[in-house]
Amino acid sequence: MRWLAAVSILFMWSLATSGRESDPNKYDPARREPLTAADRLAIDRAALARVKKPPLGLLPPGIPADNRPTAAKIRLGRKLFLDRRLSRNGTLSCAMCHVPEQGFTVHEIQTAVGIEGRSLRRNAPTLLNSAYTAPYFHDGRQPELDLQPFDVFLNPDEMAAPSLGALVAKVRLLTDYPPLFEVAFGDTPKVDSIGQAIGTYLRSLVSARSQFDRWYFGKETDAMDEAARRGFRLFDGRAHCSSCHLIREDHALFTDHRFHDTGIGWNHSVGNRQDAKPVRVEIAPGRFTEIDRAVVKSVGDPPADDLGRYEVTGDPADKWRFKTPTLRNVALTAPYMHDGSFSTLRAVVEFYDRGGIPHEGIDPMILPLDLETEEIADLVTFLENLTGANIEELIRDARSEKVGNPGDATP
Repeated sequence: MRWLAAVSILFMWSLATSGRESDPNKYDPARREPLTAADRLAIDRAALARVKKPPLGLLPPGIPADNRPTAAKIRLGRKLFLDRRLSRNGTLSCAMCHVPEQGFTVHEIQTAVGIEGRSLRRNAPTLLNSAYTAPYFHDGRQPELDLQPFDVFLNPDEMAAPSLGALVAKVRLLTDYPPLFEVAFGDTPKVDSIGQAIGTYLRSLVSARSQFDRWYFGKETDAMDEAARRGFRLFDGRAHCSSCHLIREDHALFTDHRFHDTGIGWNHSVGNRQDAKPVRVEIAPGRFTEIDRAVVKSVGDPPADDLGRYEVTGDPADKWRFKTPTLRNVALTAPYMHDGSFSTLRAVVEFYDRGGIPHEGIDPMILPLDLETEEIADLVTFLENLTGANIEELIRDARSEKVGNPGDATP
């Protein structure tokens, strides 16, 4: 069924939504008429303004000294982000695993689908607020946002460029790019400017001013209802969620930027191999049956082990540790965990309520919580209050650029 998921994503990305607004200083994300030049200018200016002055709940992100943001860089980076032509066979773009309408991740599948329908090991993390979430990838192997795209471009299972030189040569041959690089960087396309353009666009995907932000930082007492406030008291108190998903006095990133073992990676690598219980399989919507585990394991290749941070550091203490994700906009970014193993926020909260998957090496902060059913519901309600106020604006921003398809603007 993976090819069906890939086809559905391809179809979705063949559609571009847009809107029209006559005032060049603002636009209405709900409109869908063709964009004017003034609209495009307004979108680029708004994106640049987000970087310079983020919404309530966030501080300005760190900016590399050699890559100051400009509207021209954002426009170029957005175009590169949406361009399928940059993959080896012209079928995959960055945006097809980070779909704007799906919280800049992908909902249909637990782990991403790469080139030629190849199954990847990990869930596609959201790119919202990625300006703040270094290091990048679930294992933290990339410390710099401007370099992060090249891991994807060169990965043989993802966009599969044969080399950096081949990628640059392809961009140079696409006749719509050299003029944009000249405006943004005063030069022809190069490795560093490709990464800097995409990095600049990603820094513009800033989303906050959630109901929580208005209540906690803005002191709007009625911005969150009582259930969400009860959930926050649990989050910051007995449930200990804020020990890893940090909240500061004047901003909140909801991550500690560290790596933790919750038991999920260990269970896939070790625990499941020791489990002889039958596997519950859904054979039709709402219809389940149990199949002997040995039979399931005999079909296809076994899933590859994922040792998490250990694959970067080589330190045995880092086995099965994965990066703490931000919780901003978490209601929009299912499925959850590095392997996409939970499809709902409630399932995530119930997992932590059980104390993860106990084993030697599990993070000592993960312990059973003994929450009541109502308390679990309150925690979920609180998490749903972390959705930024400008999501439609960011979708509109992304869809202001045409998807680059094979055959477009070639020599």
